[in-house]
Amino acid sequence: MDTNTRQLTPEERQSFRRHGFVIIRGLASEETCAGLQDVIHREVGELGGPIEYEADLGYPGAPSHRTDSGGETTRRLQQAIDRHPLFADWATDDDLVACLSCLLGPDLVLPLAHHNCVMTKQPKYSSRTGWHQDFRYWSFARPELVSAWLALGPETAENGSLDLIPGSHAMTLDSERFDQQQFFREDLSTNQDLIDTRQSVTLQRGDVLLFHCLSLHSAGTNQTDTTKYSVVFTYRSADNPPSPGSRSASLPEISLAAPPDTFSGPL
Repeated sequence: MDTNTRQLTPEERQSFRRHGFVIIRGLASEETCAGLQDVIHREVGELGGPIEYEADLGYPGAPSHRTDSGGETTRRLQQAIDRHPLFADWATDDDLVACLSCLLGPDLVLPLAHHNCVMTKQPKYSSRTGWHQDFRYWSFARPELVSAWLALGPETAENGSLDLIPGSHAMTLDSERFDQQQFFREDLSTNQDLIDTRQSVTLQRGDVLLFHCLSLHSAGTNQTDTTKYSVVFTYRSADNPPSPGSRSASLPEISLAAPPDTFSGPL
């Protein structure tokens, strides 16, 4: 690995530990973004590979059934890494791996059972995603994973960008504060007080958001006439394996090498 790889600055590392997320501006090159976008446009047009549709989840604003108007609106292109080598190239990119190693340590693993996808927010039929922690449906030894969210175009409140609650990754939240689907309840005043501290994440093409698996986050609907695309992969340290027999252990994983002297302490 090139010793000149991009690493997190001390300020960025501290920001992640304090807030549970950090934005790295311009981490992905224009060549990388253009190549991925070309592949995605082809995949969306051909509707190949495993796909999650808005109608499958029943989130607010989504069509009720696939047979309804907008029922075949794509929400997520799953198993991205199997769709084209460019996804694997990005997921193992030297600069990205070096930044993640600053948080997770030099021995990284890329699980393929979670995220490993292209998230889409399409006009008109995209749904709102309620407040949640990604770890709600993951099974690992410790809740210490980091997701890398690459924006392939502008992400704003108008087209359904992410909102996060700073510091929520370090909070102890009782189960009563979540509903049966493990969404953070918005009908509780104590929860609403916390939601009021949310921070909207505005990204530009090539920006990468790194966020902790316990960070509460949400996303709105796309009010524009242009589809928003984001590529998302999740990473763990080698000593944080999935639980045997769980969904988290259902697919192979990829081991990654990182440059020395990048790890600066636990999450």
